[in-house]
Amino acid sequence: MAGLARTALLALLMFCAPLSGCVGNDDDATMPVADDLNVMPDVWSAGEWTRVTFSADAPLSVFVPHFLRDVTGGYVQNGTVLDLQIGDKVEIEVLPSARLSDATLLLAPIGTEVFPVREAGESWGSWIARGGALAGEDNTPVLATPNDEGGRLSLMRPANGSSAGDVVVVQVPLVRNVNTAFAEDQGQAQTEGWVNGRDVYDWLAMITDETPDPTDPYDGAVGYLDRWVGNAVPAYEDAIAFFSGVLEGYGLRTEVQRFQANTGWAVNICGYKDGTLAPDEWLVFGAHFDIAPPINALALDPHVTGVRTYGTRVGAYDNTAGTSMVLEVAEAMANAATRRTMVFCLWSGEEGGKRGSDYWTDFYVSQENPDVTVTNYVNLDMAGVNWPGGGGAPHGDPEPQIDDDGYPKDEEVWPMRVYIGPSLDHDLFNQPGMVGLAQWIGSDAVGVEAQMSTLVGAGHEESTWKVDDWLEKDRPEIIVYEDTTARSDHDSFQRNLGTVTMGFGGLVDGYWCYHQTCDTLGEMEEWMDTSNKDYGDAQSGTSNLVDALDTITWWAAYSFFHLDEEPVLNAYL
Repeated sequence: MAGLARTALLALLMFCAPLSGCVGNDDDATMPVADDLNVMPDVWSAGEWTRVTFSADAPLSVFVPHFLRDVTGGYVQNGTVLDLQIGDKVEIEVLPSARLSDATLLLAPIGTEVFPVREAGESWGSWIARGGALAGEDNTPVLATPNDEGGRLSLMRPANGSSAGDVVVVQVPLVRNVNTAFAEDQGQAQTEGWVNGRDVYDWLAMITDETPDPTDPYDGAVGYLDRWVGNAVPAYEDAIAFFSGVLEGYGLRTEVQRFQANTGWAVNICGYKDGTLAPDEWLVFGAHFDIAPPINALALDPHVTGVRTYGTRVGAYDNTAGTSMVLEVAEAMANAATRRTMVFCLWSGEEGGKRGSDYWTDFYVSQENPDVTVTNYVNLDMAGVNWPGGGGAPHGDPEPQIDDDGYPKDEEVWPMRVYIGPSLDHDLFNQPGMVGLAQWIGSDAVGVEAQMSTLVGAGHEESTWKVDDWLEKDRPEIIVYEDTTARSDHDSFQRNLGTVTMGFGGLVDGYWCYHQTCDTLGEMEEWMDTSNKDYGDAQSGTSNLVDALDTITWWAAYSFFHLDEEPVLNAYL
């Protein structure tokens, strides 16, 4: 029914636009109709930079609310308004969503500078269905302003004190290319794009490959195992050389930073892409590459013994998955023109107390680079075992499945967490700018409006508010919230620099193989498998895992573009 209503509304808008009074425009002679705009190609490649030509058969303004850039280069920006006379042609590059079926454009009389936009937590489809194209609706307008960054395309800024008139909606079909070398149950739907989940999965599979390799003197395996912090761990040094070589191969200015932590030496690997407008403002994307070391030789598979010990050789979920997503986004961003300096870091020592990120923030930035401001940080730690997977723990694991937020894991879907901070309390949003940005990206560009909810604990006890609010909101599959207790490397940025952070994660304590020998790629796939479940889509563990990695990687990448154009600063400072 919602689809029918949306179709009917679109038809009504397109039919009524030229008629006096039909959509409330005072100058119906200049109101364009959908057919006045020509868009080539008429189908865009979802998730790919697509060169698009706009022309018009009548004078009009078109608002393009998507990431784009001039074809001659320049910074990526979130939207622009094009004024087109008859016969004009304007060519730009657009990055449409990889996870939606259409892209939205808005038309208005030529010279229009103020346009309505959707709310943070709604998609363009929901905005259209509620009549958002009509003036007087609950719209938050934006204003096309002259480009002060050296580009020719107008920039979109909040239209404070202004109101938007009627607009005509045009939607362009999106089709995501796929690599047919992969079957559907191998994640075929997310095998192509500027970033994509299958590439992340392939990094994860390669790094955690346990196939014996007798010629490897470091860990005796094809992959990069045994990444335990310490001077006497050859496999640790082997992984450092590999990861730093990957970042250097992307063309990033790469540093291997060694520092003493207690009695041993730890290492951070960071690749830098210098910004050209504000190079001393750094936007950081990170994940820890170290894994939990066995505390003794008796670290055995708890599936076999029924007893959980500590330590792993592989660390697939914690945190090769996060490491793989950093590598994927770093490769994509390496050739993008950015205003701010982009930093891609793989931290060490997280398992021993966030020592790597603590060193980097408290010493490398604060003391060695005092002129630098770290505007925002995006963290990836234990992300991937979450929606769309779920349905009960595999193997009949004996312990109750409760994650670090207290969510019962006998529910149908593992929640995906988007956590934001710093936060002083649980009863209100302390960082509304970052919460709103997470909502804005998730609701439309990532295509998870139906699964997403924002949690705030007003009216709930501090110790139970996440569970209480989650239950009240009918167990949303994706939750955006502020966390007062930071358990990963984002804590270092909040505590030492006052930086606003966003992070992505799934199950933690409820994951039976957390810090165990069984933390492997195969285990992740078993937890994500819904092929034998009696709800939702029946998908293989591989397919669901690729989908989850795709969702998170796109969310993180989109956040980088947003935060490069407009950082979100700490509301406390």
